[in-house]
Amino acid sequence: MTSTPPCGAAAGSGTRASTDAPPPMAEVTPAAPPEIFRAYDIRGILERQLTPEIMQAIGRAVGSEAAARGDRTVMVGRDCRASSPALSRALIAGIRAAGIDVVDLGIAPTPLVYFACCEACPCAGAIVTASHNPPDYNGVKVVFGGTSADAATIQGLRRRILEGDLTSGDGGLIERDISERYHERIVRDIHLARPMRVVLDCGNATVSAIAPAVFRALGCEVIPLDCDPAAGMGERVPDPARPECLRALSERVVLEGADLGLGFDGDGDRLGVIDAGGGYIAADRVLMCLAVDVLTRHPGSEVIFDVKCTGHLAEVIRRAGGRPVPWRSGHAPLKARLRASDAQIAGELSGHIMFKERWLGFDDALYTGARLLEILSRDPRPTDAIFRDFPGGIATPELALPLPEGEAERIMAQVILLADRIEDLVVQTIDGLRLDGPAGWGLVRASNTLPKLIFRFEGDDPAALRAMQERFRLLMAEAAPGLALPF
Repeated sequence: MTSTPPCGAAAGSGTRASTDAPPPMAEVTPAAPPEIFRAYDIRGILERQLTPEIMQAIGRAVGSEAAARGDRTVMVGRDCRASSPALSRALIAGIRAAGIDVVDLGIAPTPLVYFACCEACPCAGAIVTASHNPPDYNGVKVVFGGTSADAATIQGLRRRILEGDLTSGDGGLIERDISERYHERIVRDIHLARPMRVVLDCGNATVSAIAPAVFRALGCEVIPLDCDPAAGMGERVPDPARPECLRALSERVVLEGADLGLGFDGDGDRLGVIDAGGGYIAADRVLMCLAVDVLTRHPGSEVIFDVKCTGHLAEVIRRAGGRPVPWRSGHAPLKARLRASDAQIAGELSGHIMFKERWLGFDDALYTGARLLEILSRDPRPTDAIFRDFPGGIATPELALPLPEGEAERIMAQVILLADRIEDLVVQTIDGLRLDGPAGWGLVRASNTLPKLIFRFEGDDPAALRAMQERFRLLMAEAAPGLALPF
């Protein structure tokens, strides 16, 4: 590698050049199991679907695609999973063997890698992580030119491996810690009106080494919960979209008399919120609070949200002077829609929330948590009282039905065929099937990250909720008889 650091890796403390040559690539290209190349990332079961040899081939494909797009550097980070160091080494070896330079960021939350890819000038990146998947999974999220890879790009990587469409070379390696620069950027941007007492549940995962320091620097009194990265995640994989995963955070918020609880997923790009009364605040209701604030400065702009969000969100956006835009679930399609519009904020029920206003347009749980605290700090009321101002019905969480690989997509094809017969409800097929009625709605879609169907329902009252669920029971019985539905 030349002595000049690549784009996004400006020289300074924390940079160390490596003189190691990349290890040789295997002579035989390993298989590229189709099921691990998912809608917007690559994830598979360790040893069975994802090995260091396969990861090295993925790295070679990532490096080759980066070269084709004019990206000469790939930023690489990894999460805290026990399997991530070996897989990261394999990924880096493959990228370097494609003739592309690597900046190794070490253990780094996904938003920090996005930050490295977007802050100075757009470049490529790769994060070894399986987010909230079980411990026997791992994978990689990929960025090109500062933009998360979409489904076509992910499939293009597999095609490169299968066809041998791979470049060769001897890429260099720099090890760099940019966490201080990321920390400083957030602290410069966020200004709290009053000190806030906050419990942080990091799940002993990737944000553990960064989050407490960031929120203390903002002026918060921080009460850490499972913020020891050395302890590891163990069998508990943090998933803030599941209320049961934030039960300990809820109890701690009440015990400590805290203003708010913030929970992070395994790689730090999804946020969970607990109010001062210990109540779980779903991400679509968090988005209400954030969107209303953004619309005070950008009246008339779009607010983008995924199809799993409450029907009340669109109502709140319109009342605040914005234009609600429902969209496909997944961080990559949401970010793409955000870039292409006048919207300043987008989000989804799973906890991915991204700001274009004052930030760089990627999903970042630390920054989102800081923006939320900034808004809440301006209101003297307890946070549970603030959130009670926003409308809501009786909503289920995401309800999952695990299935064999490929079965969810087959069933959804049948469901969509049946949707043409529905005339008494508003039908949306942006992503799966959503049915909206006067007193409630329901959704079924195939998960983008695991082989399963996802359902969600909401009603203005228990009767409306039960009626919508019954409607879906009848629909699913016709599309796929015999399913053990999770509702």
